[in-house]
Amino acid sequence: MFENISHLGLQQYWWVLVSVLGALFVFLTFVQGGQTLLYSVGKTEGEKTIILNTLGRKWEFTFTTLVTFGGAFFASFPLFYSTSFGGAYWVWLAILAAFVIQAVAYEYRKKPANLLGSKTFEIFLVLNGLLGTILVGTAVGTFFNGAMFSLNDMNQVDWQTPFRGLEAVLTFHNVALGLAVFFLSRVLGALYFIFTVDHETIVTRAKKQLLYNTVPFLVFFLYFLIWLLLKEGFAVNPDTGEVFMEKYKYLHNVLQMPLNTAILLVGVVGVLWGIISTLFMKSEKGFWFAGTGTVLTVFALFLIAGLNNTSFYPSIYDLQSSLTIQNASSSKFTLTTMSYVSLLIPFVLAYIVYFWRIMNRKKISEEEMNKESHAY
Repeated sequence: MFENISHLGLQQYWWVLVSVLGALFVFLTFVQGGQTLLYSVGKTEGEKTIILNTLGRKWEFTFTTLVTFGGAFFASFPLFYSTSFGGAYWVWLAILAAFVIQAVAYEYRKKPANLLGSKTFEIFLVLNGLLGTILVGTAVGTFFNGAMFSLNDMNQVDWQTPFRGLEAVLTFHNVALGLAVFFLSRVLGALYFIFTVDHETIVTRAKKQLLYNTVPFLVFFLYFLIWLLLKEGFAVNPDTGEVFMEKYKYLHNVLQMPLNTAILLVGVVGVLWGIISTLFMKSEKGFWFAGTGTVLTVFALFLIAGLNNTSFYPSIYDLQSSLTIQNASSSKFTLTTMSYVSLLIPFVLAYIVYFWRIMNRKKISEEEMNKESHAY
């Protein structure tokens, strides 16, 4: 089956799969967003325990999806992996550190005779929510704004700044995406509390935080999206592989990929409806509308970044070192083999959905926490 697909078709197929994983990861950052709301929504020890346990049942999904996202990129587009992870390693090490301290915090916060105290690990969780989301969003911003690197004839990366990727924060358009992801994660976290927690005080505070975080999320997201559509983009000549600057490139992608544009619009509407239905219609299921909308929106943005003859990881130092799905991908044989393995993805998703439903069969309550033998 996959043997009959062209190399370009397989490259596009794998870019779609990577985009799905990236979109799922951003949705799952509701865990990180919820962690940053810990002291705003939970005031007592009992309330914080409820919050961290409803998040703690899902934190591994976020971590696993991030690792899978990186693994899929490594297997399908190894030149990106070696360029970004090998060149911009300070930003990726910072992201990795932020997620490692999350795992440690959930494991040790409630351990008996905890020398550091539960407060220390709670701060770790807040830092994970803050740094993890902003840094990932800022790093993804370089897909549209470029990075300072060049490649030699052996495709070895030469990073042009000593900051190794951290210089991305000097471009406000990157930071705007990072802040949009941060506030979106807090919006999703608040919606998740409303959906899963049986505690009136926590739910009331979560609704206030939902309102407070929706405004900055919309400001930064709309700034990022509007500026993206108006800026020059990194286009690729499909015949020669030459990368060149094209005015309104990303707007052209939106106009030339109508199905993807429809996905983007449906996603944005889904996020807004999840927020509006929760705030003004007292719905408890806004989390699913906003979550589905997040997946669709981020998926569409990834496709805008990499398809329609666009460089998905451009170099602003040496334009011809920019990476595309054609020059950064694995061989046709490798992509074909991996494509058969990818057929297992629906079964993995079904497994996740099954256990997600089991864990969320009933809302978490203070009474349940008093009976729980293992609490985070």
